[in-house]
Amino acid sequence: MTGTPSIPPAAQPAGAGPATSWGTVPPPLQPPVQKPSRRKAWLTHGATAFVALIFGAAIGGSGDSGSATDSAWPAPAVTVTKTADASAPKPAATVTETAKETVTAKPKPTKKPGLPDTIDGDGQYLVGEDIQAGTYKTAGPENDDFGLGCYWARNKNASSEMGAIIANDNITGQSRVTVNKGEYFETKGCLKWEKVG
Repeated sequence: MTGTPSIPPAAQPAGAGPATSWGTVPPPLQPPVQKPSRRKAWLTHGATAFVALIFGAAIGGSGDSGSATDSAWPAPAVTVTKTADASAPKPAATVTETAKETVTAKPKPTKKPGLPDTIDGDGQYLVGEDIQAGTYKTAGPENDDFGLGCYWARNKNASSEMGAIIANDNITGQSRVTVNKGEYFETKGCLKWEKVG
């Protein structure tokens, strides 16, 4: 038997590759195994511990401890609303009391009812006291069966004398009149007057 001697498989050195007719094959190269750095190990373990702590706190906090005096639960809020009696001239302040603080709301001033901005019937109206100053519009006469139309007048005073008339007109259709504060506005047989300006 001629040829290259081979090493029986049991006698091959550790880490040697398979035996061939021309010799043993060296083992494949493997990258060296690196130990993880201490810093990386601390970060990994620290992050795991932190997540476990948060998870544990979430689970522990969601359970009912059964204690009525548990300081983790806020005290129930108590709301007290106080109002003044009806004879008081100003609206009362609303006071809301809670376990921690007291909040006082300032009352809004009551609005004085404004003057009317419409005129529904015949009569004489003092501008600035009975009606608002401004421009009023009407659709015309209320009932024009007799051809009398709608009469309006702006007067200096309530006397209804000819000398008191500033301006007047008998109308059969739509009309607009501008009245100023202190004047008297007189209307007869007209549909409703509405303030438009």
